[in-house]
Amino acid sequence: MTSKYRPVTTLACMAGLLASSVVLGAQPQPGLSYGANLKLTAQSIDDLDLGTRDGGDFNGVGLSVRPWIFNRQGDWSTFALGEAFLATDTIESDTSESDTFDPNDAREREDQFLAMHEFWVDYGGLSAYPGESLRLGRQKIRSADGLWWDSNIEALRWNFETTLLSAHVGIAERFSDYRTDLDELAPEDEDRLHLLADLSWQWQPGHWAGLKLHHSDDRGNLPGKGASVDQLSKTATGELSWLGAELNGDFYNERSNLPLSYWVAATWLTGNVDILRTSTVAGRRQADGQLSQDVDAWAVDLGLRWNIDQNWRVGTTYMRASGGSDGDDSEQFTQTGLESNRSKFTGTGSAINRFGEAYRGEMNNLQAASVFSGWQLGEDYDASLVYHRFWRVDDQADSSSGLKAQLVPGEKDIGQEVDLVVTRYLNRGQIPAGMEWLKASSALVRFRGGLFLPGDAFGKGTDSSMHRAFVDFVWRY
Repeated sequence: MTSKYRPVTTLACMAGLLASSVVLGAQPQPGLSYGANLKLTAQSIDDLDLGTRDGGDFNGVGLSVRPWIFNRQGDWSTFALGEAFLATDTIESDTSESDTFDPNDAREREDQFLAMHEFWVDYGGLSAYPGESLRLGRQKIRSADGLWWDSNIEALRWNFETTLLSAHVGIAERFSDYRTDLDELAPEDEDRLHLLADLSWQWQPGHWAGLKLHHSDDRGNLPGKGASVDQLSKTATGELSWLGAELNGDFYNERSNLPLSYWVAATWLTGNVDILRTSTVAGRRQADGQLSQDVDAWAVDLGLRWNIDQNWRVGTTYMRASGGSDGDDSEQFTQTGLESNRSKFTGTGSAINRFGEAYRGEMNNLQAASVFSGWQLGEDYDASLVYHRFWRVDDQADSSSGLKAQLVPGEKDIGQEVDLVVTRYLNRGQIPAGMEWLKASSALVRFRGGLFLPGDAFGKGTDSSMHRAFVDFVWRY
């Protein structure tokens, strides 16, 4: 199909998807639930490259329709979630790991696409526990902190949820992004198997102790020596294992009744990686062998929040992830590749990026500290104001982020950022006059914005600031 007809086709599909959900909604059946979410997003992203190259701005408006259907018959349940998306520019369609901008992803994304986000079957007849089930298919796997997992991926996962004990064990591998504008996987996702498990015990009300385990086996092949290398070439393979321990005092629970909420987590990373070496010959970038390294790295993450009353919260967080390498040994911490780094750490109903809405740092040779305030007014409003400070641990090694600008050796100061997130919730009966025709069961309006001020680690000649800002209008059916 030629590109000239794609916008028309996408619009037609969006209309069909929305119409189908309305028809389904009019004819409910036993055991069947269905509906759709309609979202209008305005986006402004300025200077992802901090002015060091052309481009880097992504400004536009997008419309997303996400119909869903859920069916339960006895111990069996099924679920499917799709999307039709149309925008004036390439913009982010969601905040999960697979739907945000990754500066290392060179695949071309279009401003209209169709997608399938989830489709799974779940069996709950394994035991008498209502919270135990086995789920197979493309599903959302998420940890409350967003630092380990927050992604849609094909998986077989055992789930066990009770009041005092929560446990999950799964095996996952991404085979496709199930989007019409992406024909192939990102290089880091190709031939990469994930084994994941977690266990949490509530030893007293609101206080949890837990363990997490993740093993990643990248079985892909690096380009052979002399082969051409481009931005879609695989640059690293190997096996890595993460083992984490944590104490959680309702830190990610916006409804917590504890006067003080806390979070203490430590993670050890071990394994081995093969990293592609490249050289440029006659203007052509080519493979020049590989570097094998043993990885022994760590990270700590701390958080404390004072829940002053039903409306106000203040708190602070601190994270340090090791970095650097020396020949065959590496202390460069990396995350699992399934994370979004988004969570409700400010004590409100809005998930916020732990390392800046604009900078979007990663736990990779990074030290990050923040102070924040959260405000919540019943079920109608919430707001969060966050100040971040970022440094490199090793001033000779890179530190990954959501920017396309390079760090210079010898400087640790990455910069600082201020984030503001404000949400107005419109529940049943609160839809403004003149908008009743939408017939939505609930809606919200949310502003997410971050202003990043680069530090000396970005060198001279870079812009003095960059920002990301989003306004979302969401109607739920």
